[in-house]
Amino acid sequence: MSDAAASHPATGQKPTIVLVHGAFADGASWNPVIERLQRRGFTAVAVANPLRGVASDAEALDARLAAIDGPVVLVGHSYGGAVMTNVKARSPKVKALVYVAAFAPAEGEAAARLAAKYPGSTLGETLAPVSLPDGSTDLYIKPSVFRQQFAADVPARETALMASAQRPIRDAALNEASGTPAWASIPSWFLLAGADKNIPLQAQKFMADRAGSRATVTVEGASHAVAVSRPNEVAELIFRASS
Repeated sequence: MSDAAASHPATGQKPTIVLVHGAFADGASWNPVIERLQRRGFTAVAVANPLRGVASDAEALDARLAAIDGPVVLVGHSYGGAVMTNVKARSPKVKALVYVAAFAPAEGEAAARLAAKYPGSTLGETLAPVSLPDGSTDLYIKPSVFRQQFAADVPARETALMASAQRPIRDAALNEASGTPAWASIPSWFLLAGADKNIPLQAQKFMADRAGSRATVTVEGASHAVAVSRPNEVAELIFRASS
């Protein structure tokens, strides 16, 4: 049986892999994973996550999904997981959810609350706020500590570029309550980053267990930027979720 037939026996069509980045990153953070997906014949789309608010960001994701034909596997990193969680669960094209060091909130929960549920996150002390005209605040990670906070297992030269190109998240987005979770009706897979300083490992495991994860993989020693530092493990879990 071919890879395509194995992926979706009824249609013979491989799903499109839609990747949602989180805060302090952009679509390029998925490049090492995309390379591996493409080698296996998958179409991958790294969406531009606005990072403005959970509901509005989810609406933007829904609009992008509407333009894709055929089945979809959604993959979210960090705050991108919260956005993915709020996708329209009634959409029949979303076949699986893959959380990569990501938030998987329940209804009424916010990302900031989940990050603080267990000890270990040091993100707050590394943030550099920038005031916006509407009275809210954009949050960046200070470049001087970006590597140790976000990507300690990524080469320094690469993290210097990542720090310079990081996209800020609006503070309100991290404190916005989530809606009905897509993981309640769509199968989910979880990859946990063992040395994550943004979302403590214990919090990641709590969310995976609560969501009824079909398979949970812990990557020991991996930083929050696990898709950059350990793309083989990330891609392999996506392949499993796509079968």
